[in-house]
Amino acid sequence: MAQIAVEKLTLEEFLKLPETKPANEYIDGRIIQKPMPQGKHSRLQGRLVTAINAVVEPQRIALAFPELRCTFAGRSIVPDVAVFAWDRIPVDENGDVANTFAAAPDWTIEILSPDQSQTKVTGNILHCLSHGSKMGWLVDPDERSLLVYPLGQQPQLLQEPTQVLPVPDLVAMQLAADELFGWLKL
Repeated sequence: MAQIAVEKLTLEEFLKLPETKPANEYIDGRIIQKPMPQGKHSRLQGRLVTAINAVVEPQRIALAFPELRCTFAGRSIVPDVAVFAWDRIPVDENGDVANTFAAAPDWTIEILSPDQSQTKVTGNILHCLSHGSKMGWLVDPDERSLLVYPLGQQPQLLQEPTQVLPVPDLVAMQLAADELFGWLKL
């Protein structure tokens, strides 16, 4: 994880910088580049977005977005999956999805990469929960485990293959841990 040292860079100045691949995040006055997604990360991210949207999009309940910049409460972060309730999705003057999201997602999902700091990722999840998110997930593909952060409750470590994973109320989806990690098999 690369940190870029820039003296006195404000959030507004950060947001004027060109986007990078992988994305930079602005956390506590520092620019931190996310690691380049690898195979397991990309596979889980794609399948989660597809599975969530299959349940919520037809009824216009919510939308899951991959790698969406969310800027709120002094940070600009890019969760691996950001799920927004339909009525909270910002729109532009044409009624299209806006390019700028200035709020925490209702559900934030992070997929741990091998060289990523679990503490930094957990910090982003906790920041989201402190500013409007209902739930956060930290998925660890190598450990085949999931840390679930329900709003206002003790985090839960889920490692049993048949456990049904908790999801926010707005997403009526049943997903077991073995199904989630089964997406990694070809």
